[in-house]
Amino acid sequence: MTAFAELCAATHYSFLRAASSPADMVVQAMAMGMNGIGIADRNTVGGVVRAHAALRRIREDAQEEGHELPDFRLIVGSRLVCIDETPDIIAYPVNRRGWGRLTRLLSVGNLRAEKGDCHLTLKDLKEFIDADMALIILPASVRELRDDFLAQIRLLTPHIWIGAAMPRGGADRRYLARLKILSRDHAIPLLATNTPLFATPEQRPLFDILTCIAE
Repeated sequence: MTAFAELCAATHYSFLRAASSPADMVVQAMAMGMNGIGIADRNTVGGVVRAHAALRRIREDAQEEGHELPDFRLIVGSRLVCIDETPDIIAYPVNRRGWGRLTRLLSVGNLRAEKGDCHLTLKDLKEFIDADMALIILPASVRELRDDFLAQIRLLTPHIWIGAAMPRGGADRRYLARLKILSRDHAIPLLATNTPLFATPEQRPLFDILTCIAE
């Protein structure tokens, strides 16, 4: 097992934005020797049951075959995508009360929109997010991490990180250096992530097709 756990994975419950099932993501994370995975789909917790069911089946099969599996942690939450200029935020409930607040927040967004969509704003996040949730901010660019926004988010919960991915766009060092400065100035630690949208290279063509449909 490695010391790394991917905490920003998406599944096909992020409609037309990811290609793999929750089960595929869990299986692949275990096959790669990770010590855990976090699954958070776009404005939904729809894949929660299937992710836990897949992990349970793997453990039951291993037990029947007399194999001892290493400790593996699965956490599930939701990637909160707002309709204003708020960057995406992954929210993981840390207890039952946190789950209640997260599902209420998603219900508010769903009731505002047509079926299949969810309209959330920063005001909604500030109303429902508290210390019963852990947050990972996933900025599309450093410009989204305004000082006033980070100051407001820090007041909501002590469990907060900034997701640091490698865009592979030619300016990675500059991008990560700017994230590091923001992390230091606002006392919000960085968290390494690949933000995977499919489990294996073989599923890339399917992901490309879904992207074409979405576009």
